[in-house]
Amino acid sequence: MKLVSFAAQGATQVGIVDGDDILVVTDASWTGGTTLRALIERDELAAAKAHVQGPATKRVPLAGVTLLPPVLDPPRIWCVGVNYHDHRKEVGRDETGHPTIFTRTPQSQVGHGAPIAVPAISTDLDYEAEIAVVIGKGGRNIAQADAMGHIAGFSCYNDATIRDWQRHTTQWIPGKNFEGVGSFGPWLVTPDDMPPLEEIQVTARLNGQVMQQAVATDMIFPIAEVIAYLSTVTTLLPGDVIATGTPGGVGAKRTPPVWMKPGDTIEIEVTGVGVLSNPIA
Repeated sequence: MKLVSFAAQGATQVGIVDGDDILVVTDASWTGGTTLRALIERDELAAAKAHVQGPATKRVPLAGVTLLPPVLDPPRIWCVGVNYHDHRKEVGRDETGHPTIFTRTPQSQVGHGAPIAVPAISTDLDYEAEIAVVIGKGGRNIAQADAMGHIAGFSCYNDATIRDWQRHTTQWIPGKNFEGVGSFGPWLVTPDDMPPLEEIQVTARLNGQVMQQAVATDMIFPIAEVIAYLSTVTTLLPGDVIATGTPGGVGAKRTPPVWMKPGDTIEIEVTGVGVLSNPIA
């Protein structure tokens, strides 16, 4: 099931993608949550799927709406840094026994198709292709063996970064949180419709050229371990987003560096999810 948050006719709604259409969940007859986060919190994903099975289901063309980040108002956005061996080597970092964690704000991301703007203060806008997971069942001290059962769905994430601001200090958060610099989407795919982890590939294409590519099992700290680690620190909440790290090939470590610039198009593809595409403005 592909769950999508979208804007149409001045309203923000939730739907399920069906081919070239969206089956509208949050229509006038729906009595449940009105955002994807609310559906996840209230354990209403199965009910949402059942709601759109009838012949009276409202359909809207996918091409006629504005796609938004799947979870518009996540409690937290957790990001894992340097989580692929090839990326660790290209940035010259030593191996560590624990994942590197930082955070992003909801304001730092846009949805599929929306422009990512190069801020006037810098030209060092870099791409980072990532697999995102959204927590469905919250919890504290989640066992690694149980962690994958806490996932509501998978998505694509572009942890786009203003590199010079990231390097201001040893703390990365400024370079990761310029408003509207980064993207999430195009939708959330439930685990039952995803292939096994060893078949999930993440790819970045800049103007059609492959810049990054890896499979989920290339991660230094697997998704289940990241979930278990974070849940040791704090109670994970339904709707929390986890961006699981980027592989090697980032623009900053190319010779010469490759920065995204106005007129470019960046695509992030995750097997089983699809393509998150954004123009650079």
